[in-house]
Amino acid sequence: MKKSFEKLEQCLGYKFKNIQLITQALTHKGYAKVKNNERLEFLGDAVLDLVVGEYLYIKFPTKPEGELSKLRASLVNDKSFKDIALKLDLGSYIFISAAEENNQGRDKASLLSNTFEALMGAIYLEGGIKNAKKVIINLLESVYPKIDMKTLFKDYKTLLQEFTQAHFGVTPTYTLLHSFGPDHKKEFEMAVLLRNKELSRALGNTKKDAEQSAAKSALDVLEGETR
Repeated sequence: MKKSFEKLEQCLGYKFKNIQLITQALTHKGYAKVKNNERLEFLGDAVLDLVVGEYLYIKFPTKPEGELSKLRASLVNDKSFKDIALKLDLGSYIFISAAEENNQGRDKASLLSNTFEALMGAIYLEGGIKNAKKVIINLLESVYPKIDMKTLFKDYKTLLQEFTQAHFGVTPTYTLLHSFGPDHKKEFEMAVLLRNKELSRALGNTKKDAEQSAAKSALDVLEGETR
């Protein structure tokens, strides 16, 4: 199946010389067992960590390591990458299986995030770090025009704890439900409990990310119930 990537390349600000490389970057493993985007995703993950880390290091010359780490974690995650993927309309370009198509795969945060990582890996592989950096920073600044702690980082676990203490006199607990995926790209499913009752569950690339997402969902639920 052939697709035109011209509009996507315009949005990226980068034109691929190798059409097979961009095709591979956009091919989900369910669509093709060989020549899918898993290896490019692995590479792109590392490239994004480096580029965003350097970007923040230069942008905030006086911030300590802890704050820089929190800022990077707020930018290098499934939600952030999904936001960028949506801006690129990436879902419409992905090659996915019929099963994924029927399961709204083009809208899945993890699938969009992984594809974005693969695409950045492909740009790095073909165009080098200079081109990859230009594309990543342009996309980042267009989706997040204001990058600072107040705008990006919200500690939902602390907010949830404060809320439950104030309203119920108890604090929530977290439990690991599942972990799956290869070692370099594990996903964790965490649940947040209040008085042994599950409030919500969420996925994340780390246990901490999953806990934060679960805490946010639980906070939304409890705030809705107490209004």
